[in-house]
Amino acid sequence: MQQHFHWRDLDPASRGASVAMGNFDGVHRGHRSVIDLARGADPLGIVTFEPHPRQYFAPGASAFRLMNAEARANRLARLGVRRLFQLPFDATLADLTPGDFVTQVLADGLGISHVVVGADFCFGKGRKGKADDLARLCTAAGIRTTIAPLVTDAGTEISSTQIRKALAEGRPRDAQAMLGHWHRIDGEVLHGEKRGRELGYPTANMSLDGLHLPRLGVYAVLVDILTGPQAGSYHGAASLGVRPMFGENRPNLETFLFDFKGDLYGQHLSIALVDYLRPELKFDGLPALIDQMDADCQRAQEILSAL
Repeated sequence: MQQHFHWRDLDPASRGASVAMGNFDGVHRGHRSVIDLARGADPLGIVTFEPHPRQYFAPGASAFRLMNAEARANRLARLGVRRLFQLPFDATLADLTPGDFVTQVLADGLGISHVVVGADFCFGKGRKGKADDLARLCTAAGIRTTIAPLVTDAGTEISSTQIRKALAEGRPRDAQAMLGHWHRIDGEVLHGEKRGRELGYPTANMSLDGLHLPRLGVYAVLVDILTGPQAGSYHGAASLGVRPMFGENRPNLETFLFDFKGDLYGQHLSIALVDYLRPELKFDGLPALIDQMDADCQRAQEILSAL
């Protein structure tokens, strides 16, 4: 998948894509319906924004994103997207009127042939442009436009908000039903305190900065190692939380991979939350903690072997 990070000075060979446009946080079933409508004879592309506009306008707000830019790109590549236009959402872009956005970004900048958006899409300064405005402006610029209807499940709109709620309540399978795939946390393996190694459970530590926090606790997980000589798929158990036994207060994700030996520092992993096993607990001592970790891993293996 080609990735482009601006709309200016685009290589002529990268123009002419048929694109789905939006933030695509989570790349859920509703997003996939928009993407599917963009498939055709022209290369399939995505126009999205980084940071998320909500982050730009409210930088101090609580973290809300279901996935970071890396996870979103990984998911879109799995869907067959060939060109990802990840546009910088900054003062320049935020100040463009709807008409200027279509002319300067979509037509002159990216040279797209077709654009698909959801029925609730808004764009341009002050979010004044709606989906119907986009269709009118794009038609005048010679760009075909399709407006995708919203996707519902049992009469309820599938949305990132509902997925966040399911995850916050420790219901990853309900989130999976709305997403159409497991909720994943992607990122680089960082150096930690190496306490897991001392306990007989070496873990891969990953940051949760900027992400919506699922319910804190222990999960059965599927693990994809995306880079390095040991790339592949594994089963595991993960602790998402603040490590109350050790007085920590910054949430992170610590994953123990079953039947794995090796050094993962600096490699990129994708961790899929499958089932919530239990909340975070503070134990009387390390032996009790190790006994619980043994039980967690056994339960996780039972769950994952049944998938």
